[in-house]
Amino acid sequence: MTRASTGPVIVLGAGLTGLALAASLRRPVRLVERRPEVGGKARSLRRDGYTFDITGHWLHLRSERVQGLVRELFAAGELVEIERRTGIYSHGVMLPYPFQANLHGLPAPVVRECLVAFVAARLAAARRPEPARAGSFREYVQARFGAGMARHFFVPYNRKLWGAALEDLTAEWMGRFVPEPDVARVVLGALGARQEGLGYNARFLYPKSGGIDALPRALARRVPPDRVLLGRTVTRVEPRPRRVWLDDGSHLDYQDLVSTLPLPELVRRIDGAPSAVREAARRLRAVPWRYLDVAMRTPAPRPEHWIYVPEPRFAFFRVGIYSNALPAMAPPGGSALYVELSDREGPLDVPAVLRDLAELGAITTPEDVAFVQEHHVPHAYVVFDRARAEALDTIMSFLHGHRIHSRGRYGRWTYNSMEDCILDGLTTADALDGRAA
Repeated sequence: MTRASTGPVIVLGAGLTGLALAASLRRPVRLVERRPEVGGKARSLRRDGYTFDITGHWLHLRSERVQGLVRELFAAGELVEIERRTGIYSHGVMLPYPFQANLHGLPAPVVRECLVAFVAARLAAARRPEPARAGSFREYVQARFGAGMARHFFVPYNRKLWGAALEDLTAEWMGRFVPEPDVARVVLGALGARQEGLGYNARFLYPKSGGIDALPRALARRVPPDRVLLGRTVTRVEPRPRRVWLDDGSHLDYQDLVSTLPLPELVRRIDGAPSAVREAARRLRAVPWRYLDVAMRTPAPRPEHWIYVPEPRFAFFRVGIYSNALPAMAPPGGSALYVELSDREGPLDVPAVLRDLAELGAITTPEDVAFVQEHHVPHAYVVFDRARAEALDTIMSFLHGHRIHSRGRYGRWTYNSMEDCILDGLTTADALDGRAA
């Protein structure tokens, strides 16, 4: 971060990072958002009494600072705490999450294959003089969990999620997001002792009124309305004389520019960016999302909040049931779902998807569906391939020299949670103000 000053700060993007930054910054600030409302991907859609987020947005908090902020944003009772109910549907069986700790119920040959390979992987790790380097995603999961779990869950599930990008994927993004149970828990889970509470999101918060958009709206109330420009798109960034141009022909001058735009989009807008920087931006990849909102007139038969579906025969890799977490997300007696599809571009066979959902138990019958809406997200998951780290170094070094700070999930080109995005905004504001972290 560059030395703090007192000049104006322009923030591009009113998602959670931009809002948290603008709400806590002491310097003069203007927040520019291309959409007519705040929230970024933490927005909610409503139709006929149903509420849908942009797929699952469950708020799980570890940071004391973010916990304190959330307590300030919401009055007592405005958030509910929910204990996660998550499943994996595999071989015709609904397993508790995570797969690696709850093998009981799978066909006996599959359990045996997974257990034997898991123990072999742990013995091999114990014999190594030092921990193996993470390498590719496939190498990572085989080394940590064994070839059996890789074959029956990790590889097929992530092939559906990442598509062709899986073959180039490294393990950098996994970190706290993939539980690594010890041998005792894996064996107990295989014998039928349900292993629960594993992972970073065993409990989460959600607005009691329904819709994650209550969170960005609460943050936005801390930013003076005259500091927020909605419905404006940044068309060009001039590092000299530190100016951003908007689609209505107006411009804003800045001392520091904070961008939460997807990093390649920011680079494309910068006048005079060196060819090496533009080439680095072209090497950055992300997986697009195609998903469905599904409104049911009946309650969902399954109790889970979301379900992972690794088998290729299903058109989706994850299904979430909002109304199982919060009944207010659907009219009385109904249910609201999101369905994340493996195929991002091909023809969509909605009747086939509904039949698969019925087999899964996520819906009763296709005849009970009130409506289905299709949505597309151009940038969903950042691809952690071998080109990413070097490309980021090139781009960030250039931006740093021009007081341009790229922040948030897509600004940093990373994989993180809503809490991480909020904390990124708060700590960036600290640095720009010259406050101690």
